[in-house]
Amino acid sequence: MEVAENFPEECRYVLETLGGVYHNDALTREQELSPDERLRFHQEHGSPLMKQLHAWMEAQLAEHKTEPNSGLCKTLGETDTLPTASRCALKKAILSRKNALFYKTVNGAEVGDLFMSLIHTCELNGVNPLDYLRQLQRHAAELLAHPAEWMPWNYRKTLAQRAEIIA
Repeated sequence: MEVAENFPEECRYVLETLGGVYHNDALTREQELSPDERLRFHQEHGSPLMKQLHAWMEAQLAEHKTEPNSGLCKTLGETDTLPTASRCALKKAILSRKNALFYKTVNGAEVGDLFMSLIHTCELNGVNPLDYLRQLQRHAAELLAHPAEWMPWNYRKTLAQRAEIIA
């Protein structure tokens, strides 16, 4: 918005394109889609918009339609065009990569990556990671026998079925 006064057409294009991405995100929330359904929806509808915006940004820079030192060029180079959820996911991955520098062994780094992925998957599915891990420990034998039933997105259903059998 800081450069809109000097580059009104360019800024309108960026904002309208991003508006389409955010509109798609709002639709997925209104339709109460599952995380997998939201991902597919974004890949189908949002990805083309983001590719189009990226190509437009690259063209602005490559074709020297703006000066390299201009506010627009600097803004295009710094613009975070990802939806909030995507930014959060990337930030977690970047933070994990940064923290991995302090692991003493490769195995330690792999374990750290595993937990980072597990925690993030739990968060995306509205699951408390600590509670999830506790349930996995309590049901370790069942987990080994049927691992697909104990994923963060469906373990509650498995627990409910086990409770019905016991009752």
